[in-house]
Amino acid sequence: MTLTMMLMIAAATASASPADTEKAVVTAAAPTQVAGQPMYPSWTIVQNASKSPIHKQLVAAVAAAGLVDTLNGEGPFTVFAPTDDAFDRIDPAQRANLMLPEQQAALATLLTYHVVPGRVTAKDLEAQIAAGGGKATLTTVQGSPITLTKVNGAIELTGVNGGKSYVTQADVMQSNGVIHVVNGILVPSV
Repeated sequence: MTLTMMLMIAAATASASPADTEKAVVTAAAPTQVAGQPMYPSWTIVQNASKSPIHKQLVAAVAAAGLVDTLNGEGPFTVFAPTDDAFDRIDPAQRANLMLPEQQAALATLLTYHVVPGRVTAKDLEAQIAAGGGKATLTTVQGSPITLTKVNGAIELTGVNGGKSYVTQADVMQSNGVIHVVNGILVPSV
């Protein structure tokens, strides 16, 4: 993926806002519902995401990037999972280009920028933000940092290129980690 393409994706997804977040962050006991579909804590990240009606493009991207086995693996992983609406803010031609076999490495780079090692719950994120005086920095599996803050009660993620995303549903527990549903796609440094 070229720098221009990454920056175009960043510009397209920078429009995510706290207003796009759900009214309440869901942290209920198992099984948690994502868009009306139960997510089972005994299933893996990929198994649950495959059943989510709002993560069809993410699941297709994970497959195209060759990350299914990894995200079905032991982990644990914390995944900031962009919704289909987040993917829809990327130009359709760019989205199609990202799914080409020759873009597999670039797509994997983009997706692993949304993954943090370990099982990091919303409570953990909020504690890190508080301990950091209102800001926390996490290093992603991709290797670049993301910065977390609280904005109007929502956890805001800011990428190295300034793009923003907000947690719309937290603590969707998995057998190999946790998913936090987010409303934007972050772009790593290239």
